[in-house]
Parts: sequence; structure tokens; C-alpha cells
Amino acid sequence: MCLGQEDAADLRAPLRASASDVPLLAAIDAAILRKPKGHDFIIDRTTSRPAVSRHMSVTGG
Repeated sequence: MCLGQEDAADLRAPLRASASDVPLLAAIDAAILRKPKGHDFIIDRTTSRPAVSRHMSVTGG
């Protein structure tokens, strides 16, 4: 998913559910379809803070 969003995709469950890659690939496709067009790292001029309220060190950056 996008680092600027709070959304996540569980890939562990479909990976463990089947020896086939079909459920995993379907989960990846569904996650890509949910992915937003843009990101929320832009600081709004009216609030002077980013839309995502976590530091990049928490995200892993």
C-alpha cells in the first residue's frame, strides 16, 4: 500500500492458505486496486501539518 496512508494489505493469510499462488496474486491485485492515486505527505497550508500523523521512522523510512 501507500506509505502515506493507514491502509494495509494482509498477504500472509493468502500465502499460508494455499500452496497455489492464485490467492496471493488475487490479494495483491485487490490491494493495488485500493491504492490511492496520490499520497498524503503534502503539508496543507491551512494546518501546517501532514495528513498522516506518524513520523517516517515509524513507517520504516
